[in-house]
Amino acid sequence: MSQPLVLDEHYSDIVASELRKLGHDVIAVNERRDLRAMTDRELFAWAVHEGRWIVTENVGDFAPIMREAWQHDTPAVGVVYTSDRTFPRSKCFVGNMIRALDAWLNAGLSPDPIRDHWLQAPPQEED
Repeated sequence: MSQPLVLDEHYSDIVASELRKLGHDVIAVNERRDLRAMTDRELFAWAVHEGRWIVTENVGDFAPIMREAWQHDTPAVGVVYTSDRTFPRSKCFVGNMIRALDAWLNAGLSPDPIRDHWLQAPPQEED
């Protein structure tokens, strides 16, 4: 079974919906009013409680939260960082994010948190 994820507010709920169709346990912040109202620290605490990795491009806020969790031996979830350069937030690039996350989830990575994990662009589809 793949790692459960929560997609930060940057990402369309379409990404979560399509990943669920592929059999993954994914929630988008944009799908839930209770999650949209949370600060990054609150979202991190919620993700720890729920056992979900966070997908975000907000390195500036989540990297310090992760460092603090590691320093205090807080049970931490992993954070997967993306870049809007690799994954532009326009509708025509949503498929790239879905393919990349699907490939990452299907790779069967360890459920242990990984520091500074960056999502890679999906392989180009052949014609």
